[in-house]
Amino acid sequence: MTSLSQDIKEKLKRLNALEKIIVINLIVFLLALLFDSLFAWFELPSNIDAFITQPWSLVSYAFLHYNFLHILFNMLWLYIIGQWILNLFHSKLALNIYFLGAIAGGLLYLLVYNLFPDVFVNSRLVGASASVRALLIFLCAYLPQKEFRFFTISIKLWYIGLIIVILDVLGVISGIKDPVYGNSGGNIAHLGGAFLGYFYAKQLSKGTDIGKGFEKIMDTVMALFKRSGTGPLKTVHKKKSKVGGYSKSEFNEFSNQKKIDLILDKISKSGYDSLTAEEKEFLFRSGK
Repeated sequence: MTSLSQDIKEKLKRLNALEKIIVINLIVFLLALLFDSLFAWFELPSNIDAFITQPWSLVSYAFLHYNFLHILFNMLWLYIIGQWILNLFHSKLALNIYFLGAIAGGLLYLLVYNLFPDVFVNSRLVGASASVRALLIFLCAYLPQKEFRFFTISIKLWYIGLIIVILDVLGVISGIKDPVYGNSGGNIAHLGGAFLGYFYAKQLSKGTDIGKGFEKIMDTVMALFKRSGTGPLKTVHKKKSKVGGYSKSEFNEFSNQKKIDLILDKISKSGYDSLTAEEKEFLFRSGK
């Protein structure tokens, strides 16, 4: 039994940040099947008075699913998108987008339902869809010209992002017309997550990481759970005199694709923050 427990711990350690999020979602899903009445406190209520009594639900709702297909598609999308993003950026940035996407989706949901109480019937929000939307739209906005191959068809990411946002808007409208079978609340949260992902990508393209403040809060919270014997975090120092690990003259000799590959490799090893201003500028221009 001890050996099995250690084996599970080792496998969990090897998971990346978003894969661990998937595991947490799956565990919560199984627990919710057994103790669904207890998990009502983790759902996000549309009523503002109810929300005030359970403010943690602004984040906790994003880890709660009751329907198998709901969690299946959310986790599949999260896994696929996660591979792309974590090949380009540090895991902390991916987590920032995930959690901020959930918060943005929840806030827009609360705002719309309380501004238009005659249009939207009181409901409760669950699911990681807003977080997944944030990650997807971030990717589409940051690398709009990058192509996604679907069988024999290649589609640019910004087309995919646009189609998804349009479908979410149509989902809100259809939900208003048919509140019984529609899902206006979920689609409103999707749009909140999509807006966060788009805004995050555009600001990051300009060199500003809007998630840094949230990241510091998360680091402070996580530090409370770390053992006192944990060593200090490593600091990545930028080499201002080099571009992609080469001198400027050497770097300029490479093809554009080689330059992009070198910078992306640096991001995968040390994170986006390790890039110099020149490297960020080159990557931004290449993404257009």
